[in-house]
Amino acid sequence: MIVDTSVWVDAFREVRSKQTELVIAYTVADRRIYVTPTIIQEVLQGVRTDDRYAIVKEGMLAQSLLKLDPVEAAIGAADLYRSLRKKGVTIRKPNDCLIAHYAIFYDMPILHNDVDFDQIARHTTLRVVV
Repeated sequence: MIVDTSVWVDAFREVRSKQTELVIAYTVADRRIYVTPTIIQEVLQGVRTDDRYAIVKEGMLAQSLLKLDPVEAAIGAADLYRSLRKKGVTIRKPNDCLIAHYAIFYDMPILHNDVDFDQIARHTTLRVVV
């Protein structure tokens, strides 16, 4: 399962939710959690202090990293965004299309707390954890 930035932010802030409890359960059971370079960037750029940054960075780099050619990923995300626009759906954050492209490409469900992914899932093969 891919864990989106929206859930990581809550987890690092120790917010309790269905999503963060699932992350904890996966961690305790030593089950793989996947991230993308974009998720790592989004999480790390939001960390305010250097001490906390080091801890969060270590935690993020301990996850399994999904990789794609950056140009192919960018084109795939743009194609996804455009196909949704043609259906009358506007995704608020283009990075969500990039993350969704990884999830669709690898056929992995995404755990999130972001309505954009629900919108993408309604109109594509994206699978979300409910």
